[in-house]
Amino acid sequence: MERKKFLKTIGAGAAFAVTFPCLHSCSSDAEEDLEVFPVPTGVDFTVNLTDTEAAPLATNGGFILKNFVVIARNLEGELVAASQVCSHQQTEEVRFISDDGGIFRCSTHGSRFSQTGTPLNTITSNPLKVFNTELNGDILRIFE
Repeated sequence: MERKKFLKTIGAGAAFAVTFPCLHSCSSDAEEDLEVFPVPTGVDFTVNLTDTEAAPLATNGGFILKNFVVIARNLEGELVAASQVCSHQQTEEVRFISDDGGIFRCSTHGSRFSQTGTPLNTITSNPLKVFNTELNGDILRIFE
């Protein structure tokens, strides 16, 4: 039986019910239903390194998440900060990992970035936003 004839016999409602899921899942933009976040702007806040929330920053390779920013103590012991929101598709899955000397990685699609925000693979050519850090005693300032 031809498709047109078949669709006529089952009726418009049933035809829609049968074809809509295929059309949706076959479309080129049928990416996962990802929640999109804006890249943080106007960043200027502090973290007290003696607070419990900052405990992971006492160890090289440790990181915390605050205000959509990943704050990390890199493998050399320096404090670095970058957007938690990936420049590839604006998911909030960027973390600091100890691979390759310490990099930022997004777990959504595997984007990898240097500590300066430069993309390290072909998933995206968009750099990751990196923030300035300034340490005064036990107070770490993260700012643009």
